[in-house]
Amino acid sequence: MVNESCIVQTSLGSLQGIRRKDVIQFRGVPYAEAPEGEFRFSRTRPVAAWTGVRDASHHGFISPQPPSPLRQAIGEASEPPQGEDCLSLTISTPAIDREKRPVVVWVHGGHYMTGAGSLDWYDGAELSKDGNLVTVGVNYRLGAFGFLHYPGVIDGKMGIFDILEALNWVQDHIAHFGGDPDQVTIMGQSAGAHAIMCLLATGGARGLFRRAILQSAPASLAPLSEAKAVEHGSRLLEILNVNQRDPQEITAQLNSVSPAQIIQASGKLAQEIARFGQIDLPFMPVFDSLSTPERFIERAAKGAGEAGIDLILGTNREEANILLGNVKNLDPALANERFAALTGNENAIERYRRRRPGSAPIALVSDLITDYVFLLPALRLAEAVHKAGSRTWVYQFDWAPLGSPFKACHGIELPFIFGNFESYKDVPVLQGANPEVAADLTAVMRKAWIGFIQTGNPGSPIPWPAYEPVQRKTMRYASIVGTVGDLAEIDRFYT
Repeated sequence: MVNESCIVQTSLGSLQGIRRKDVIQFRGVPYAEAPEGEFRFSRTRPVAAWTGVRDASHHGFISPQPPSPLRQAIGEASEPPQGEDCLSLTISTPAIDREKRPVVVWVHGGHYMTGAGSLDWYDGAELSKDGNLVTVGVNYRLGAFGFLHYPGVIDGKMGIFDILEALNWVQDHIAHFGGDPDQVTIMGQSAGAHAIMCLLATGGARGLFRRAILQSAPASLAPLSEAKAVEHGSRLLEILNVNQRDPQEITAQLNSVSPAQIIQASGKLAQEIARFGQIDLPFMPVFDSLSTPERFIERAAKGAGEAGIDLILGTNREEANILLGNVKNLDPALANERFAALTGNENAIERYRRRRPGSAPIALVSDLITDYVFLLPALRLAEAVHKAGSRTWVYQFDWAPLGSPFKACHGIELPFIFGNFESYKDVPVLQGANPEVAADLTAVMRKAWIGFIQTGNPGSPIPWPAYEPVQRKTMRYASIVGTVGDLAEIDRFYT
């Protein structure tokens, strides 16, 4: 049964998938033409039809990328080969029929530099089986390939247009896989959630999805301004020895450089702009009109309200622990400097010290980054969405294996959503987890996520009221699961 093949007919051609875990899966399904050669930095082009039956039993290439900077915490994923012909989907469905199941489209994270929707970590088979859903994982261009900007040459939005084309493909073809194009939920984590905010803010995906799930969106990181993107892009060209005196030749020169050279140069750029306690990404979507956190959050919320899109939105209690895992001994003066820079209050570190007694300065800085990059902007987004007329269900993931140095860090919730614990068995952030607790917690979370995808309400099996600015009801996923409310104290803590 594992290798039993299944064929689906689409208007583009036939695809042969495989049956696994009681679902049918199609891998390496192209949704756009290969961005290779002269098209390396071009906008996404719809895929052309093919003849015969296309083999969809193996994953396609993933976007060229360096090793993950978080591998000391998340380990090494089992990755398919890298290549520029990477614009493909992984589709899991309970059956090839006309049942019109809800669809969830997954947009992976990874600092806009690493990852792929086709990784085993994000296999949608369990989610499709448990929820009678069609899941779609998206591979899109990363790093300079997806977000390099140079005026009049490259616009810094290639990766966003890839995701848009994937959503358009879903609208046109997902019915052939037993999915309903009118019931699409888009779900993303980290950079993937940030990309969804970009789609909401620009309105370019209007009508392509009706709900959104944003896990650990770094909402304080606004898209790059054109000026900052030009600064990064020009420096990358310098590192690559690309002559910038003739803009007409820049694309030709860039297209002659190997992917490995671009990745190496991007790594050097990332090192040059890195600052302790800051998240500075060399490549991100470039939207000049969204280049401050206030505008980014406001426009994303307005886009959700205008399109009638409801959200699940949440963060993890110690997001930044995964980012600072290599720092053991931190100069207290450097910690004080970070607190003063982010909060504008030199005494703010004392409030954090009282909240986490006995902690070293690095733990306090981790709390600070978690709050100012993830938690507080997420709450501002939830309140702005409420004001715009849509609903948001807010959560915080607090669980971690007993004694884990990473605690409830960035990304730890992912296996609880996908249910792929066998793919996470060597991941350091989950070492020491009690299997029974993990199984029960994943059942509760998946039930809520599936309920939202199916009906727009995650309030089962545990009641979960929508977020309102007065009561601020928040679902806490921890050793005890339930909602807490009246978080008005949070304002007094941070001010």
